[in-house]
Amino acid sequence: MKLDFEKQNGLIPVIAQDSETQEVLMLAYVNEEAFEKTLETGKAHYYSRSRDKLWMKGESSGHTQEIKEILVDCDEDTLVFKIHQVGGAACHVGYNTCFYRRLEGDKTMTLTKTEKVFDPEKVYSI
Repeated sequence: MKLDFEKQNGLIPVIAQDSETQEVLMLAYVNEEAFEKTLETGKAHYYSRSRDKLWMKGESSGHTQEIKEILVDCDEDTLVFKIHQVGGAACHVGYNTCFYRRLEGDKTMTLTKTEKVFDPEKVYSI
């Protein structure tokens, strides 16, 4: 099996899912280098489209993701990383999941999570 990196300009979307709770934590992308680094280290590595670079999840915050299982879709162009989230938070704004809001109607977003796991201003201070 070979993943299809060509279909989406060298990137494959990855859903990070908690291996115990099954909660969807985040969506990110991997290029071939990030995927190989993930396999090599057992820790989630992604490709940042905004920063145009490879990054290991948690390299700044310490909230790393340990790979427990990798699922591949039928087209071989989308992945699910089933992970153990170290530090309790996948979201860079402090929630355990990036999906902490729900759309109601056509415009109103409401919080589904009310407590943050960490204060991003303290974690990402420069």
